[in-house]
Amino acid sequence: MDSLTQIVLGAAVGEAVLGRKIGNKAILWGAIAGTIPDLDVLSKLFVDDVTANEWHRGFSHSILFCVLASPILGWLVHKIYPKESANWLDWTKLMFLGLFTHPLLDSFTTWGTQLFWPIDYKVSFKNIFVVDPLYTIPFLGLVIATMFYNRNNPKRRKLTNLGLYVSTGYLMITLLLKWYTFTVFKRSLQEQNIDYTELETRPAPLTSFLWASNVDTKDYYLIGYYSIFDKTQNVPFLKIEKNHHLLQEIENDPLIDRLIKLTNGWYAVEKTNDKWYFKDLRFGQMGFKKDSGFVFVYEIFYDQNGNLIAKEKERDNRNAKELLPTLFNRIKGN
Repeated sequence: MDSLTQIVLGAAVGEAVLGRKIGNKAILWGAIAGTIPDLDVLSKLFVDDVTANEWHRGFSHSILFCVLASPILGWLVHKIYPKESANWLDWTKLMFLGLFTHPLLDSFTTWGTQLFWPIDYKVSFKNIFVVDPLYTIPFLGLVIATMFYNRNNPKRRKLTNLGLYVSTGYLMITLLLKWYTFTVFKRSLQEQNIDYTELETRPAPLTSFLWASNVDTKDYYLIGYYSIFDKTQNVPFLKIEKNHHLLQEIENDPLIDRLIKLTNGWYAVEKTNDKWYFKDLRFGQMGFKKDSGFVFVYEIFYDQNGNLIAKEKERDNRNAKELLPTLFNRIKGN
């Protein structure tokens, strides 16, 4: 999830663990703990884009990291506040739950989380977008309201619990929406007599009311969109050519295997002159038309030393701004 959401979740967890003992300091350090796993994004300063994306949500998002880091962080914070009533074990508990709830929430997103690192498997339920205002905004409001009450005021605990219940309840609702929309996509494929080998669904940006599907067929992919407000359940699909054959010239390079693994096999290819464009289909397009660009695209080319490299293509923020009105119109349904 995005940084603000993780801060809010960590703050609420901190309050639930130690709020009665140390008040708003629990919210502060819970929020800090909730952001620590995402420090792995700093790897982009030192390694190439592919390696950085391979590492993202890896060790720092694992149960092992939470177990190893929480007692150390708990000891450090205890040293900062030696006169507080919270002991080292209390701080360790806060840090563990603040750290652990971060990757736990991330495991519900499309990217997935390597919770069981070093096992090479990412948990990904794909039922909530990384930025979802319906999850974050009510939660944020309740956490802020909590901070205005004395630590011994019972309203403080009630507000914290309400925030955790509401956010968790919404997360469970998105799982039900995923199940419902999956059945819609599956039925639509059957009614259109489309043979396919795999079907994956995910929420569209900023919402759980609009869902997208990736469909793998023998020669091409299909992408479909369905809003729960659509008047019909007959989903139209966009055809995306795989063009995997364009990689024949470079398919034996280890970089290509890494990219295929990174995308879980959901990729399409284009080639222009001496460059290949490797499109990661898991995160969808920057629009709802066939020619809309994909969110994640790797530009592959040979450098001056003859080494094959891949760089993540920069996204045009202007396209994102133009997409918002189109997105909201599509959410309202066809």
